[in-house]
Amino acid sequence: MRQSQQGASYIAFLFAAILFAIAVKAAVAIWPAYWDDKIIDMQIQGLLKDSPTDITPTKFAMEMDKRFDMNGIRDLRFKDIGVATYKGDLIVKKKYEVRKPFVLNLSLLMTFEKTFDQKTAKLQTD
Repeated sequence: MRQSQQGASYIAFLFAAILFAIAVKAAVAIWPAYWDDKIIDMQIQGLLKDSPTDITPTKFAMEMDKRFDMNGIRDLRFKDIGVATYKGDLIVKKKYEVRKPFVLNLSLLMTFEKTFDQKTAKLQTD
């Protein structure tokens, strides 16, 4: 009696390779946006911690643009992604979307939102 062959077929290997390629393409497309968002969060936290308590929202936005340039975030401006307001405390609200092309007419859309305040930033330690 002959045993049937065991193991994966060529079609299974091809299917696995295609799924792996799609996963790698998605990771390559979204990684830079998430990395930039992490840097943006760190810069907002850092500037809130280092700034005097009476900093104006306009001055804060100018300093953030300088920090974006120093850290290689050249495709975003602070006025496009966030709003700084002063109501007894400096509050920064960050909200923006990044759209990356994926395959043909499909795009990946990533939304980033977070709110920061100066009192909390000054209390946090690294």
